[in-house]
Amino acid sequence: METYQILAVIGVLVFIVYIFRNKRSAQKEINSLNEIEYSSSSSMKFDDVAGNYETKKKLKEIVDFIKNPEKYNRFNIRMPKGILLYGVPGTGKTLMARALAGEAGVPFYAVSGSDFVQVYAGLGAGRIRNLFKKARKSGKSVIFIDEIDAIGKKRMNGNLRGSDEGDRTLNALLTEMSGFADESGTVVVAATNRIDILDPALLRPGRFDRQIEVMLPDRNARKDILKLYLSKKRAKPDIDLDSIADMTVYFSGAMIENLINESALCAVRESSEEINEEHIKKAYLEVLAGTEEKSRPDNSIQKTVTSYHEAGHAFVSKYLMPDNKIIRVSIIPTSKGAGGYTLSTPGSTEVVTKNRIRNQLAVLMAGRASEEIFFGRDNITIGAQNDIEKATALAVDYVAKYGMDDDSAFINLGVLSEKLNIPLASAEKSVKKLAAQIYEEVVKIIVSNKGKVEKIAALLMEKEVLHENELISII
Repeated sequence: METYQILAVIGVLVFIVYIFRNKRSAQKEINSLNEIEYSSSSSMKFDDVAGNYETKKKLKEIVDFIKNPEKYNRFNIRMPKGILLYGVPGTGKTLMARALAGEAGVPFYAVSGSDFVQVYAGLGAGRIRNLFKKARKSGKSVIFIDEIDAIGKKRMNGNLRGSDEGDRTLNALLTEMSGFADESGTVVVAATNRIDILDPALLRPGRFDRQIEVMLPDRNARKDILKLYLSKKRAKPDIDLDSIADMTVYFSGAMIENLINESALCAVRESSEEINEEHIKKAYLEVLAGTEEKSRPDNSIQKTVTSYHEAGHAFVSKYLMPDNKIIRVSIIPTSKGAGGYTLSTPGSTEVVTKNRIRNQLAVLMAGRASEEIFFGRDNITIGAQNDIEKATALAVDYVAKYGMDDDSAFINLGVLSEKLNIPLASAEKSVKKLAAQIYEEVVKIIVSNKGKVEKIAALLMEKEVLHENELISII
């Protein structure tokens, strides 16, 4: 046999061995991937989760269903098969699921939606079946699927999914939930930040029967959350929780936990024995605005422009929304790239109205408007970049989501776009018109009060930081 023929035969044999080994390793990998590590128990109780009063109340009924099924069997009541917890990130959805299992004293199977998103065909569906199989063997149990939108997005006709593998995984979940016996004592809890993109088949009765919104904590809930996390640290007992609760409007539970953790770091940096109120306030500023960098080289031109920019924000905020509390106005650069900032909290009892949204837009535009008035249109700076992003997002919601625009009142343009399969660009003209109107109003306000804005700017250049009482004395 010729040499080249021998080499060809050897090459074919090597290729066959390579393919065979790859196939075996791939199968081995699939078998290992098919197994997910589940947390099997939860020691958390509802008392360990502060706030979320209404959510707890609704979940306590589920605990009673699991513990005392005979009470409900007398009325032939079916236990809810699925509970969907939805809301913005950080509100405690995962904690509530753990507390549900802990209170009921049943096994807890916690997974993430991304655990079922795989490149191998059928692997996601296989994992779903394995999960439910394990739960059935345990008897009464809680299955928790975090970020369920990873596998539960609307299918092809909703234009949000184009993956056959994703459809197979979702179909497996739907089938398993429908196959649960009513008396099994197993409940499926899922969490998502995007309930609007979930497939309707998931939300029908017999699947996720109960949909519970886990909202941002109100003032009392924030106070309870602060108390809970401070009790786990070394903190002074005389901290004014009411004032901290007022400051942390729109904070989620996770943000409050982070605030207290940063406060503890402040205390350690200052070699303090305990966390005090001043540490919390410092941490609050760092969390929202970043660390102030006083060591940066002094730039008089930048300092002047920033002073007038922040003076515009501060004045228009107090002028249009006097109930707003200005916590701090600063022209000291921060680690988050801001040349200065104005921190304020809204009045605690104020309802979000059309007028309030317009006022919020005006405050966001006031920094750029002040620059234009005092330095000329050609000398405006890039300092309003973040303001422009926030104002654009709010203006789009005003027009497209809240139906407050006169030309498209009571129409959600996002739904209209999805149902009619048309682009949302039709809202562009209305958004631009709204922004132009409010910017013109802001310019008039600042021009009419130039003297007061100049006084605020001058005091900022002198002191670099101003507080509420100093602004009120000028305004």
